[in-house]
Amino acid sequence: MNEESKNETKTTRAYGELRSQIHSVKGSDIIKETEKLQQEENYVHSVWLKKLSFKIALISMFIALSVVLAYILAPFPNIELFTLSIFLGGFILGKKEGLFIGISSSLIFVFLNPYGVSPLPLLTYQIIHYSFTGLAGALTHSLIKDRSFFHPNDLYSISIMILFGFIGAIITFAYDLISSLIGTITIYGTLEAFIPYFLSGVIFTTIHEIGNILGFVFILPGLIQVVYKILY
Repeated sequence: MNEESKNETKTTRAYGELRSQIHSVKGSDIIKETEKLQQEENYVHSVWLKKLSFKIALISMFIALSVVLAYILAPFPNIELFTLSIFLGGFILGKKEGLFIGISSSLIFVFLNPYGVSPLPLLTYQIIHYSFTGLAGALTHSLIKDRSFFHPNDLYSISIMILFGFIGAIITFAYDLISSLIGTITIYGTLEAFIPYFLSGVIFTTIHEIGNILGFVFILPGLIQVVYKILY
């Protein structure tokens, strides 16, 4: 009887220790999860972005960055970071701000283009295209910000790089295709010459496509990380 009591005591003690260990593990997991949620919350809400004056300054900075990069790279045919800069502005600041950055940057650049102002149909399309590029940046952020693979402090993951590369390819190809269509109609007044017209510039189109894909894959993630560290 004595032996049985001892065994029961040992069993009860072991069970109690096991329970305390389980609670300890659960508590640790809860703390880790809370810290993770707090970190994500900090990334979503920036104190700086709530200040109107700072937000205006940031919008101006993205517009200036886009235009300056466009002028710097203007001597190199179809090598540009204009698209990437506008997309970055929308990604960081949001939809309305992205649209505004795209419209303002394109208006400044197309009217002060060192190679002259584009014909009105093409100019109109350029403004629309770049405004939607800023919007695309904001929509991309909205789409991925809650995904498990999105870590603002480490964006050089395969998933993010493939996604950014794909988006860069779509934006660039859409621009080259539609601007070629408009160019064909403007020059020839018909779409019958579109294929020869498009193929005549296929080398420059390919350079443009590859350049922007590489920029979106290797430069964009790093820029987003830098801006996030400053803001959040």
